[in-house]
Amino acid sequence: MNIGSKNKKRVVLPSRPDPPTVDQILEDINRAAPNDPVFSILEQTGQDSSRASDLDVELKFQQCCRFLELNEQLQEARGRLLRQREELKAAGEQLDRDVAEVKGQPL
Repeated sequence: MNIGSKNKKRVVLPSRPDPPTVDQILEDINRAAPNDPVFSILEQTGQDSSRASDLDVELKFQQCCRFLELNEQLQEARGRLLRQREELKAAGEQLDRDVAEVKGQPL
């Protein structure tokens, strides 16, 4: 039997503080010194460069534009293929009628 466990009192922890507001976070970032460790970590990982971020945004934008262009081309191609399918179906039906007509004629 463990005697020490009977004498332990339960510790009540204080409640958690409210999370900071966006304004508080922005104020904290703006007050941070340039040599703040967070900024040095970002430099080491290559995430500090706002220019790289701008290039990444531009690349994503160009990719989105290209995707929309390709999607429009695919929709147009789909429409053309549907029309061609109907034309082929009609041509096949006409061919079947012509073959049936030829078969019915005496030689």
